[in-house]
Amino acid sequence: MIKKWILVAAVLIAAIYTIPYTLPIVFALLTAIMLENAVKWFMVRFKWVRFRAVLVTFLLYLLFIALLIWFFVNLVINQIVTLAEKGPSFANDFYESFLKHFVKTFEQYFKTLPPDVVKSFEQTLENTLQSVTNMFQSLLEGLFGLATSIPVFLIEFLVYSIAVFLFSLELSRLKYKAERHLKESTKEKLYLITGQLNKAGVGFIKAQIFLSIVTFLMAFVGLLILNVPYAVLLSIVIVFVDILPILGTGSILVPWAVVSFFQGNQFLGFGLIVLFIIITVVRRILEPKVFSTNMGISPLAALVSLFIGFKLLGFIGFFLGPAVVIVYDTLREAGIIKSKWKI
Repeated sequence: MIKKWILVAAVLIAAIYTIPYTLPIVFALLTAIMLENAVKWFMVRFKWVRFRAVLVTFLLYLLFIALLIWFFVNLVINQIVTLAEKGPSFANDFYESFLKHFVKTFEQYFKTLPPDVVKSFEQTLENTLQSVTNMFQSLLEGLFGLATSIPVFLIEFLVYSIAVFLFSLELSRLKYKAERHLKESTKEKLYLITGQLNKAGVGFIKAQIFLSIVTFLMAFVGLLILNVPYAVLLSIVIVFVDILPILGTGSILVPWAVVSFFQGNQFLGFGLIVLFIIITVVRRILEPKVFSTNMGISPLAALVSLFIGFKLLGFIGFFLGPAVVIVYDTLREAGIIKSKWKI
């Protein structure tokens, strides 16, 4: 018995260690599992053999990815090109309406301040400018690194695509081979756990897509009301930033509002603050309910697991927090974890 558990532990440790080096293969297996219901539907509905059902499902999946990438790339690139053409005029307007006014306003106060305070302020300003310069330099290096990594990404995507197709073809046989090494009781518990995790994983993606659509619509309508150009591009940026718990919409809308107030555009500044409050409140109200509905856990458990997971592990904890709750509930339902204690 001890040898068996040592072997299982060794296999798990080896799997965890090798996962970072085999991510395309791991994602391909997960994708094949998610596409399995579509494969079975084609086989039952049209009486197709597995190869034909897998081929059609795989081609439809690639077509969906291609259309999605084409839509976003075409939309974003068009607006980025237009923005780049008018970028110099925007920078000049920003300098004339904000920076120049800011400097002139504070020059009057500098004359009445002690020399040490002025020197300290100048040093702080210099450090801030240096930090901004370093940030842009890092951004350019990151973009260069992203451009140079495109060939590697294409190779990994090719490996991923081929692996999805092959996993889909062999999934039933792999499942049969794995089941031969499991007891009936273990098999039932494993099916229960994997079924719940699969449901939760798909539910998490559905919940995130729904929340992103709601955020995009609120941002887009708000920016249109405020008569902001490039509303589509800016709404996409807001959605992308809002998905990252570290940043959130406030990292874009609040500084933008402050700059608008300094430029004398009170309507835009106040409107951006209101838009930020609306998006934040609506998302925080919907988030626990949407996640709980799609992932099968209570709204309170969803909220607590999302918050604690993010605080402990950062962005990864945002995903692992609810997963831990789901695994615990599933193990408790399967009888693996017993919690019938009383005080």
